[in-house]
Amino acid sequence: MSMITTLAKNAATAAKTIIRLSEQQKNVILLEMAAKLRSNFSVILEANKQDMQAAKEDGLDDAMLDRLLLDEARINAMAEGIEVVASLPNPVGQTRDITTRPNGIKISKMRIPLGVVCMIYEARPNVTADAGALCFKSGNAVILRGGKEALHSSKAIAGAMQTVLKAHNLPEAIITVVPDPDRALMLELIKQKEYIDVIIPRGGEGLINFVTQNSLIPVIQHYKGVCHLYVDKDANIDKAVALLLNGKTQRTGVCNALEGLLVHKDIAANFLPLASAALAKENVKINSCQRAAQYFDSPTVLADTEFGHEYLGLEIAVRIVDDIEGAISHIDTFGSNHTEVICTEDKPASQLFQQCVDASVVMVNASSRFSDGSQLGLGAEIGIATTKMHAYGPMGLESLTAEKFLVNGDGQVRA
Repeated sequence: MSMITTLAKNAATAAKTIIRLSEQQKNVILLEMAAKLRSNFSVILEANKQDMQAAKEDGLDDAMLDRLLLDEARINAMAEGIEVVASLPNPVGQTRDITTRPNGIKISKMRIPLGVVCMIYEARPNVTADAGALCFKSGNAVILRGGKEALHSSKAIAGAMQTVLKAHNLPEAIITVVPDPDRALMLELIKQKEYIDVIIPRGGEGLINFVTQNSLIPVIQHYKGVCHLYVDKDANIDKAVALLLNGKTQRTGVCNALEGLLVHKDIAANFLPLASAALAKENVKINSCQRAAQYFDSPTVLADTEFGHEYLGLEIAVRIVDDIEGAISHIDTFGSNHTEVICTEDKPASQLFQQCVDASVVMVNASSRFSDGSQLGLGAEIGIATTKMHAYGPMGLESLTAEKFLVNGDGQVRA
């Protein structure tokens, strides 16, 4: 039996041990995991230092380096995320009545764990803590296959959490880190359909496509974040500028950062000069349509087919549209089903936008940066699903469960 098959089989066996734990037991363990991350911060930082050094030598771009970097504040944030997960209601075991049939049998549904979740991700060591906590609370074992960029960091984080599992006589395989980032092993991993129930890839477009095309296991895609802000003709300009700056510049290397700005032609002359000045102050590179170019200093003019890029940096694409229908059409063509924002004081326009835009999160007068599990009240998130399976959008505890039917009778037989 290969190393990968053994690892997957052990995770499947370990998942069975979580089912019998009470919610209180799981919460105690999670709080101890959070404390262990804090007490082990120097070990984790040293591991991250190795990853950062190697990443710089390999020439990783600034966005990837930002995702990879850990400091005491980010480790504390991971610990706080675990504590939030511990405080959330446990979805496992929740039941809901469906119906009582004419023959008297009673039908209900119960939430159950998925089983074994396999996370495949790149330079995101925080995923290790988030996924470990969410999967454990929702009754799942998790296999974590991070990229080589974050391997030392991920092993240190998982090691701290495994120490707590071991102290409670639980198998360390509940949270497993694949120790070798070789792509051939990843290919073997995503074919372990006997032991793994779902694959969740997080990373660049190439990684998502590779996993989707090669997996024998159902894949929940965390696709790229080409997020837009549409400034409607009835927008409050001050709100629009604030939403633009926060969405684009507060943190650039994340999937909920703005990559596109759409502006109604009737407000362009008032809004775009202010937007231009604000973006210039933040050194944001501008790519624009021909109509919007006049409002910016030496922008790169894009053809109609050249929109839709995920820049993950201080760069944005700007387009003037004739109306809200033009904005919706642009998003249909170039969006990535992640997060879209409208700024408007016109309620019918906001309702139309939320109804018609095809994205997992559609916002009115709120920053795209709120498209995040913790910000939406889910605690930590395991990813943002951009494919419409059982989950769509930020995935918290409930998204890591399924429902099974419960049928209760009194000896009824089918005629």
